[in-house]
Amino acid sequence: MDQNSWPKDVGIVAIEVYFPSQYVDQSELETFDGASTGKYTIGLGQSKMGFCSDREDINSLCLTVVQNLIEKNNISYNEIGRLEVGTETIIDKSKSVKTVLMQLFETSGNHDIEGIDTTNACFGGTSALFNAINWIESSSWDGRYAMVVAGDIAVYATGNARCTGGAGAVAMLLGPNAPLVFHRGVRSIYMQHAYDFYKPDLSSEYPVVDGKLSVQCYVNALDKCYHMYKSKAKKMGISDKKSLVDSIDSFIFHSPYCKLVQKSFARLMLNDFWDDPDPDFANRYRGLEKYRDVTPENSIFNKDLEKDFMSSSKELFEKKTKPSLLLANQVGNMYTPSVYGGLVSYILSHTTEELQGKRIVLFSYGSGLASAMFSLHFTKEDKMISTLQQLKDNVSHVKSYLEKRTKCSPETFSEMMKLREETHNSAPYTPVQSTDHLFPGTWYLTEIDSKHRRTYQRKQTVPNGNICEEETQVAKGIR
Repeated sequence: MDQNSWPKDVGIVAIEVYFPSQYVDQSELETFDGASTGKYTIGLGQSKMGFCSDREDINSLCLTVVQNLIEKNNISYNEIGRLEVGTETIIDKSKSVKTVLMQLFETSGNHDIEGIDTTNACFGGTSALFNAINWIESSSWDGRYAMVVAGDIAVYATGNARCTGGAGAVAMLLGPNAPLVFHRGVRSIYMQHAYDFYKPDLSSEYPVVDGKLSVQCYVNALDKCYHMYKSKAKKMGISDKKSLVDSIDSFIFHSPYCKLVQKSFARLMLNDFWDDPDPDFANRYRGLEKYRDVTPENSIFNKDLEKDFMSSSKELFEKKTKPSLLLANQVGNMYTPSVYGGLVSYILSHTTEELQGKRIVLFSYGSGLASAMFSLHFTKEDKMISTLQQLKDNVSHVKSYLEKRTKCSPETFSEMMKLREETHNSAPYTPVQSTDHLFPGTWYLTEIDSKHRRTYQRKQTVPNGNICEEETQVAKGIR
């Protein structure tokens, strides 16, 4: 298809995020785990971690975020022509989460919906997003919206990695004439075989993690994607300054933990430093001359280099990336939704007027490994301001919901993780945890029968905003 005949301004029309209504404080978890003071909060940059009880699973998270997006935007289910889910939280080796979501479409009679689940660690949501964009820009597009859902529950066995968990889901409605538009022709991809993080034991939720290798793979993928993206951005006129960091308003990263994101931003500056034939040692690169001949391979675990470039890039990091870390800091690593939680956080940190025309670059990473760097811009057309305002209004609840969450002690958190571990794949099983703390509109698990078929209910609201005592919306056949 001729690029001139493609739909105009394909991008994100609406976005919705869901995170659990319970959390554990990371400073309290440090004490409970016997970790040194500040290891999780300062060393990793984390404040709180959201988690799910036995009342929530990947199906319920995705049911919640999809229905909330549809209702907030007054969209008919018949307007969706493609629905794809990115997740690594697998509860069935055959049946996709997408097919579970189809029960929301029953009353509309819409069964003509392309897409299925996409899986590769934290990259599944991004792959689903690319598939949706490609569909809209192809001869297969029928003029309807695409919807992409990224959702996961990140849990780890007792030990050093448990504090890097989290949970949540993000749903994105995609179409033409969007207030947040994808740039064409600049997407960069880097993939490689690696056993940095994987889940070979299908009887367990817990992954196998090689922490050092995982960081090495993430940084190497970032380097490769950044170099490819810079080259394409220059050709497409997106980068019009000597340093790409200066050309882009914000850089948003997949966030296993916030400190790695700060290190990653510093890594971009390091790459620009290496690529600059005439570095400005009087200003931006003052004191960094000694790193001129360090190779990328020898730089990843060079603590002095890392510290110095983090220091030199701190002011730019505070401006261009830190605003995207609200959810990562308060909820933790949501896996596939992580980078899109960063996008939501960035939107929340600016007024509608401030967002107009802003250009952002996203880096998505999934272990194993798959990665990508791509970019978008917020509309600056006056006739589109109302849609940009609606995009922002969609997520206006986030900060208040973060405050409304129920704080749990590390002991309670540990007990719930133990319960999840002991009941994983159990059938029949009836969840035992309370639903009182759940946000209005949350779908939750009520039963798993002897054939592993799952039933859910939704916590409803009444006009005065209170939660109904009895749930009226029941999904008896969500299997």
